[in-house]
Amino acid sequence: MILKNTYGCTLVLDIPERAAGYENKFSGSSLDRPKSNPKPKTKFGFSAEGAASNILINEDRKKGKNKDPDKTFKMSQRTKTKIRKKLIAFSRVYNKLNFLALTFVNQVADEKAIIILRKFLDNTKKRSEDFQYIWVAERQLKNTTFAGNIHFHIVTNKSWDIDKYWNYWLTLQRDNGVVPREEGFKPSSAFDIRRINKENIKAIQLYLTKYISKNTDEFKCQVWNCSKKISQLYTDFYTKAEFLDNAYKLEGDNIYEAYSERCTLHFIPLNQKSIKIYAKLDEKNILNK
Repeated sequence: MILKNTYGCTLVLDIPERAAGYENKFSGSSLDRPKSNPKPKTKFGFSAEGAASNILINEDRKKGKNKDPDKTFKMSQRTKTKIRKKLIAFSRVYNKLNFLALTFVNQVADEKAIIILRKFLDNTKKRSEDFQYIWVAERQLKNTTFAGNIHFHIVTNKSWDIDKYWNYWLTLQRDNGVVPREEGFKPSSAFDIRRINKENIKAIQLYLTKYISKNTDEFKCQVWNCSKKISQLYTDFYTKAEFLDNAYKLEGDNIYEAYSERCTLHFIPLNQKSIKIYAKLDEKNILNK
């Protein structure tokens, strides 16, 4: 019997064909994505076709253009699960994490908002050492003045100079045409930072429940993304039955089971004791950090 394990969940693979060759493997990292076939290069080091395509893509990206202007995006359950796993893996390999909320000083279209966010992240990356992050988009519900306005929640390993980056975020909005309704209006809530206790796994799960699990909003832009190193973190690993035996020794009746025709799922509560059984996954990610 082969198990596929991720933080808080173990899947028992009941079909031998699927289990074959998986023991001791890791998955969930962008490092394992199939490499696409490179296009023929010119003497300048890139293909003319590829260069032209990249120019058009980058121009559209900068302008926030979408091939289908009416198309909307939302988080699927699969996406939410992926974010959940990446966020927990993130918290296991970096000592300090901060939760950052970025809001806008006026009504803003999704397409423009994503451009401003990308500029903020790109420029912050240039001025920071090992800047890593995961961000998700959300609609504002409590702010009746800008009801439904997009804003962003970011988990990052960066320590922020609040005054510097607060002013930069407001300046970046103004430079891109998002100006406050009243001159001189500089809401402190536009750049809100909170420290995350990475040892408190329940606090991280609360974040997941509040801002990701219940997120059913639709947007005319990307709904989440992460930095390259976070995309490279492994989130799953395969073992024999002993892993589940150890989990039951720790949590026993607290483990919830769900059944389907092809597999059995075991949901394991995450706490300071149970998180230790995922040390193999943590060690793999720290080694690749």
